[in-house]
Amino acid sequence: MTMFERKRKPGSRAAEALRLVSVSKVYGTGDGAVTALDGVTLSLPTGSFTAVMGPSGSGKSTLLQCAAGLDRPDRGQIVVDGEEMSGGGEAALTRFRRERIGFVFQQYNLLPTLTVEENTALPLRLAGRRADRENIRAVLTRVGLGERLGHLPDQLSGGQRQRVAIARALVTRPGVIFADEPTGALDTRSAREVLGLLKETVRLHGSTVVLVTHDPVAASYADSVLFLADGRLAGHLSAPTAEAVAERMTHLGGRVAARHADNGPLMEV
Repeated sequence: MTMFERKRKPGSRAAEALRLVSVSKVYGTGDGAVTALDGVTLSLPTGSFTAVMGPSGSGKSTLLQCAAGLDRPDRGQIVVDGEEMSGGGEAALTRFRRERIGFVFQQYNLLPTLTVEENTALPLRLAGRRADRENIRAVLTRVGLGERLGHLPDQLSGGQRQRVAIARALVTRPGVIFADEPTGALDTRSAREVLGLLKETVRLHGSTVVLVTHDPVAASYADSVLFLADGRLAGHLSAPTAEAVAERMTHLGGRVAARHADNGPLMEV
């Protein structure tokens, strides 16, 4: 079965935004091999906001890269918005990402010579889709940039640039938006505004957001938090607070350190 075999009607949405089944990823070979993901299985419903956290080297970045189609797992199944990410070459994978996935990165990834409106329309143009100017402007108004359509990125603050990145992710109506440390380059006020905007896209517009972060405050904006350690799921927290997330991370970090010292199994927290 190819990744485009189960097409649905345009505009329809699967009840399940993201599903991973026994996904594994190993880098290197022999004694130098590192297991970044070790049989991860999870399911996220459409319209959810999930944060992914873990100690350094836990596999959270690899999880995002594989789930978003930026890297290929060695084993396992990945389904985004009802479509399996499998088969085909790089061109097919690129099409899949453009149709099903939105991205928000820490460094914005805006083209400096394009205006706010042009940067937002870029994913549509790359996918060969009609760039509906009215829709683009509506999305930019939704993220608070309706008066900045003709500005270049260097005329914007960091928080405004990240809002452009969010608008760019929203404009294609993706099945899942992956946000990789989206507040890492922002001051506290701008970070809160961006996180609030991501939460609003979920609550008011039914988007699905997966946020990879190391910040307990950022994670507290999510509906739930998934914890990773040594490439495996190591816990789950619903209705998170910054304090509860920080406590769980401290507890998890201690368990990881103890496991490495004893070379024993990691117990779930």
